[in-house]
Amino acid sequence: MSGRATRATTALDRLKQRSGNPRYTMSRTASGLFFLSEGAGQPPLCAALELDEFVAFVNSISPAAPKRVSKLDVAFEKQLVKKAP
Repeated sequence: MSGRATRATTALDRLKQRSGNPRYTMSRTASGLFFLSEGAGQPPLCAALELDEFVAFVNSISPAAPKRVSKLDVAFEKQLVKKAP
């Protein structure tokens, strides 16, 4: 599998996890463009897109959960921005 398809597949896997819908499918055209549908045989949810546009589209459907920040992360950030004496 090419790096392009791997990146698109990873985006699709993230979408399936975030949305809870395991039926999302990705297809690739002969010209190397990607499109998304809600299941096999369903109409496409977008026009055929270049890789970067496809990944951005897939990520926009179900945004990522906010990143968890621990107390140690906050303390470390404070240490980084302390002024020099």
